[in-house]
Amino acid sequence: MSDRFFDDFRPGERFETPGTTLSESMLLDFAYRYDPQPFHLDVPAAAKSIYGGLIASGFQTLVHAYRMFISEGVFAACAMGSPAMDEVRWIKPVRPGDTLRVAGEVRESRPSRSKPDRGILRMDYQVLNQADEAVMTFSITHLLARRPTS
Repeated sequence: MSDRFFDDFRPGERFETPGTTLSESMLLDFAYRYDPQPFHLDVPAAAKSIYGGLIASGFQTLVHAYRMFISEGVFAACAMGSPAMDEVRWIKPVRPGDTLRVAGEVRESRPSRSKPDRGILRMDYQVLNQADEAVMTFSITHLLARRPTS
């Protein structure tokens, strides 16, 4: 899978990562550094919140999901960055001990009109928990290198 280029992706094609589990210490560490709201950082305060307990920062869920997908190597040979992320939705809280996985589906692909060495790939992502419930969705526009010609 790591030798794919823009030309190898087709609309409707799906990719899925294995699951990884978020521990309470991971949630607390991220919250302390980047999102110090009581329901992310303070166990007693989180228990009294509308969530009834500690939850992950949505931003933590996003970066964790993105890392999981990128680590699969789907874009290893062709990634050129991304000009946009859209339609970010946090659907369900992520709690300590939840196991997340990411499913990505190619929505559309088109060669660049101005730069023939690359293409634009639009992907929709779902972050799923251990109960197969969507906890987050988002879309990314990826810039990918085209297969080199010999």
